[in-house]
Amino acid sequence: MKNGERARAGHGSPAAPGPTAGPGPTPAPGPTVVGREAEIAGIRSRIAADRSHSSVLIVEGDPGAGKSVLLDLAVRLTRGTGQRVLRAVGSESEASLAFAGLHQMLRPVLDDLGGLPARQRSALRTALGLAEDAEDAETADTPDALLVGLAVLTLVSDLSEPAPLLVVVDDAQWIDRASLDVLSFLARRMAGEPVTLLMGVRAAAVLPGFDKGYERLEIGPLSGDAANRLLDEQPKRPTGRTRARILREAAGNPLALVELARATADREPEGSGVEGPLPVTDRLEGIFARHVRHLPEATRRALLLLAATDAADAPAAARGLPEAADTVWAPAERAGLVRQDGTGVSFRHPLVRSAVYHAAPFEQRRRAHLALARQLGEEPDRRAWHLAAAAVRPDEQVSAALRETAGRARRRGGHAAAAAALERAAELSPHRADQARLLADAADTAVFTGQLGWVEHLAAGVRERSDDPALIGRAALATGRLLTLGPHHTAAFALLSCVADEAAATRSPRLLDALAAAAVVRYYSGEESQRQRIEALLADVPDSAAGGALRAWVLAVSDPSGAGASLAPALPRLIAAAKGEAGSLTALAVVAWLLDRTPLAARTFDEAFGRWQAHGPLPAGLACAAGWAYLEQGRWADARSVAAEIAEVASGAGLDHAEACARTLDATVLALLGEPAEARGSAERALALVDPLESRSVAVLARRALGLAAVAEGDYDSAYAQFRAAFTEDGDLVHYHVSPTVLAELAAAAVRRGHREPAARLLERSARHLGPGMSARLFLLVERGRALLAEPERAERHFRAALAGEAGEQWPFERAQTRLDYGEWLRRQRRVAEARPLLTGALDTFRRLGARPWIDRAKAELRAAGIEADAAAPGALTELSPQQQQIVRLAAHGLTNREIGEKLFLSPRTVGSHLYRVFPKLGITARAQLRDLLDDALQATGSAH
Repeated sequence: MKNGERARAGHGSPAAPGPTAGPGPTPAPGPTVVGREAEIAGIRSRIAADRSHSSVLIVEGDPGAGKSVLLDLAVRLTRGTGQRVLRAVGSESEASLAFAGLHQMLRPVLDDLGGLPARQRSALRTALGLAEDAEDAETADTPDALLVGLAVLTLVSDLSEPAPLLVVVDDAQWIDRASLDVLSFLARRMAGEPVTLLMGVRAAAVLPGFDKGYERLEIGPLSGDAANRLLDEQPKRPTGRTRARILREAAGNPLALVELARATADREPEGSGVEGPLPVTDRLEGIFARHVRHLPEATRRALLLLAATDAADAPAAARGLPEAADTVWAPAERAGLVRQDGTGVSFRHPLVRSAVYHAAPFEQRRRAHLALARQLGEEPDRRAWHLAAAAVRPDEQVSAALRETAGRARRRGGHAAAAAALERAAELSPHRADQARLLADAADTAVFTGQLGWVEHLAAGVRERSDDPALIGRAALATGRLLTLGPHHTAAFALLSCVADEAAATRSPRLLDALAAAAVVRYYSGEESQRQRIEALLADVPDSAAGGALRAWVLAVSDPSGAGASLAPALPRLIAAAKGEAGSLTALAVVAWLLDRTPLAARTFDEAFGRWQAHGPLPAGLACAAGWAYLEQGRWADARSVAAEIAEVASGAGLDHAEACARTLDATVLALLGEPAEARGSAERALALVDPLESRSVAVLARRALGLAAVAEGDYDSAYAQFRAAFTEDGDLVHYHVSPTVLAELAAAAVRRGHREPAARLLERSARHLGPGMSARLFLLVERGRALLAEPERAERHFRAALAGEAGEQWPFERAQTRLDYGEWLRRQRRVAEARPLLTGALDTFRRLGARPWIDRAKAELRAAGIEADAAAPGALTELSPQQQQIVRLAAHGLTNREIGEKLFLSPRTVGSHLYRVFPKLGITARAQLRDLLDDALQATGSAH
């Protein structure tokens, strides 16, 4: 693909907004562009004034390739039509300041924050450090990362109401991680909004959250014809051998073409003056550095101060810089290093800034940072980083300032910024013990960034500086916790076992924390030896009220049908004792789900999520448990929402195993809804993300989803093969918790494909393994499987056992399957009158859930029993997407679009758009009709309960 660059030497390289030095003249007209006609046309289409949908484009290329030129052009064209533009430019020195990029982007519209809902406004103000006073800032809760993202989404939606909005982020590789996460959230959730997001990023740079799923515009070298045209546009056109060498050395890079032409025009040595095969970037920095060497001393000092200044420092730092009109800038402007615009003086390109800064001796850079620190007395975070850049030896005062910076960043949800500040504070601390402690703090905080390599590096630093078992164990535990979310569970368990051994030897309270993390690994891997190891270590942990929830977690996660089964009676008491503590409530909700106390689990998850004002930025251990509980309870839309949220966060953080867990959950719901192709795609993606031997839980869940997708298509050969993969060749459970849930499905597929005897042997072997600790749910599933596999004269007692009592109503889909199987068996036994109510009850439940393949099967059985089912089923409500169903239910309860958006992390406009589209499908014209529609739907399916 051919791409472009600015042409006139008077404008030089792409302009990049940056630190400025006082007011300047009105901006000149934009530069002409050479060789980028196709790219300009594409950008024009994305910023058209009549656009009504969102668009995201990643503009990537090498330094000097022309990314900034195209982004500048988009800004000028958009502003020329009177539309609003939000813009931010990344800076290396700001990458460690939480939400610096977001603050820069939103600075022109901070007055509009008042129109946001109260919770969103509070979260965003806290993240941006805009608390009313210092005391508020110290006491404010850490903002929920998703709520901050939602606040920006709502704000952007509101801003785009009068006219489409353009958001431009240049040098995105230097945007701080907290801001980048918000931008990623915005990109994923702004569908339907007339908002265009353009991201400029250097080629090969890692951009978390934007690494897949978005269109990319690669800005490559100019064609030979375009390169020659660009040289012809220069004030002094190079010719002959000089021109040939410039074309060869620039390799199509527009900025290199312009600067090499300038260098030869200034009678520097022919070509770049840099011999050898250096990258274009290094050549350009060398050219700019040589320009600087020929400038007057006063100009060099001013340039260095400008280079050391962050964009956000500019208002305060400008007091120490010459005014834009000062003659000190003239030599730098003539050399093509800076430009003047409406906001003052700025570098023409980030490479100029880098060249100026790194060409100066350290002592000069140090003096520049100290001068800036003196100007930034009211900006303690930026002041601390400038003091750190000026430090030549350990300095306790600067270390303390960075620790305070870390605390503020952590309270605002900027975990990457907090960890970076703690790491630098450790480097500047005079005492090795304090260094180790600060690095351990940094490792704990860096866990929430998902960057395993960084956490391991910090933990290694702790080991180098200390022999304190407590500190070393704490850092190792941080590494182990993050490892649990990745695919390498053997390594994770080995590390956590070592931490637990050392904690047991020193009677450290960290033992229970290590075992809790190890139990998660045991669940994911399904490795029996890990259970034995956990139980041996758990024996050393004394009982205590404080550790009750954590101990219950360890037992239930590692052995739900064994040691964990005894916890079921105590769960309500433990949950009552945890009221108000979201973390403990979530842990106990997971325990309830593992023990098949599904309604209790779902209620507790609901309560925990309602109380949790600051969800963690990464999925916690067994985070999908909430989704599975909702699925089993029949809340399939809620289950898909959980899956989408976890997949979104995990994908952005590069946590493959967590993403795989979410995809298996979504695949299962899709299969049940009768979307087999989508279900297969999601399940196969999950399997591709993990090693099945390291992640047996994901492997079995994915196979179960694939089997259900095959059942939805009537392909029982494939279904049997997938369900059979949940067990070893000998018939043992591949996974101690998931495999038993496949038994009834395996039996149903086996009967249809002539595998009755081997399936019966496998089922009984599994039942013996589960023993007396088998939950009520598993008992019902086993009985359903026995009924399907039994000889006709023995089947009915198992069907009756599988439907006995009210307990089975907790799992409506499984209950309906059993009713359908029993009704079909009765019909074949010519007991049609007895079959009809069972088949009707099954159909009602399948309709309510929207399980289309099972609806069709139940209707076919009813026809065979002499009843023609209502042709209108499934109802219009079940035909809606899960998200649309949620929106309709919340609207029926009287919530406004803003309130619905806050619950579902959507913009109010998106909510309104969904309602606009579903009203005709539901046969209604007004919002007030929604409650009656839902009441009618519930009454029509009352027999399913």
